[in-house]
Amino acid sequence: MNIEARKIEFIQEFLKVQSEDVISRLEKILRKENNTSDENKFEPMNEEELNKRIDQSESDFRNKRFKSSSELLSKYE
Repeated sequence: MNIEARKIEFIQEFLKVQSEDVISRLEKILRKENNTSDENKFEPMNEEELNKRIDQSESDFRNKRFKSSSELLSKYE
């Protein structure tokens, strides 16, 4: 069965549902799946953006605007 046929079959079954609870749970699942797929969209940096970040990081380091790994770890202990 192809995806379009599965969608139609699912919609037909969904239309038969009489329980508010079931509809709410299906809505939550759908929202969660849509949010997850949005989060998985990855936009790579271009070379210019990467170089800007590198320059900013080097500047921060030179000007002592950073935290050591031990400082970060102590925050979560």
